[in-house]
Amino acid sequence: RSSPDVFESRMEKRNEVKKQPVGYSSQGEFIRCMEEKARPIFLAEGLGTKTSKGGFTKDKTLDSILNVEMVKEKSAEEIKEIWNQYFSAKDTVYAVIPAEKFDLIWKRAQECPSFLYALPRKEGYEFFVGQWSGTELHFTSLINIQTQGETAPSQLVLYHYPELQKEKGIVLMTAEMDSKFLVVHEAQCLANQVQLFYATDRSETYELVETFNHRSSEFKYMSVIAELEQSGLGRGLRPGQASDKS
Repeated sequence: RSSPDVFESRMEKRNEVKKQPVGYSSQGEFIRCMEEKARPIFLAEGLGTKTSKGGFTKDKTLDSILNVEMVKEKSAEEIKEIWNQYFSAKDTVYAVIPAEKFDLIWKRAQECPSFLYALPRKEGYEFFVGQWSGTELHFTSLINIQTQGETAPSQLVLYHYPELQKEKGIVLMTAEMDSKFLVVHEAQCLANQVQLFYATDRSETYELVETFNHRSSEFKYMSVIAELEQSGLGRGLRPGQASDKS
């Protein structure tokens, strides 16, 4: 009664609040605006174009996964921690490879772009052919290649990103796989074998890769299994001992 102007002003504000949708709050609006303006380190997934065969991403660039400009401000150790923490929550294979090790792998991949890998199964081993295509490494089971030839689809693709190699001394790696054929610990076993055979210091081990590429008639499948068993990478993949650590 004493201040009708103030009363009318308060009533107008009250009516405005009533018109706002359920759940609205000025704090919530502020947070939403800040999130929209924030520059995320990891970008929305699925930005690449999916191929019709196997559902793998075509031209899966690092820029489609990671805000590269933002991480350039961080140290190699910080980037490694961010990469590992992000992908540890996902059902996939990933790694941060030291630049020197990737240099060796890459040099040898140019000379020997394919190799035969052995994956422990319930009974014996299943063989997979790994074929490099640029910095992507495509895996396809040998039986698929024997039955479908060059049209055999990939069942696992390892994507290597050397964009930060010179500046930070690391190469980032992640993967996509066909879950109808492989689970994470099996894909991890194949990925680990890439370093076993391509980054090894043992001349006898890398000689298997050279033989497969340049003297195929001399290549012995059992030599791969022997090397795998000697390294211990195949352990833990037998029934009842599976590990999903990636």
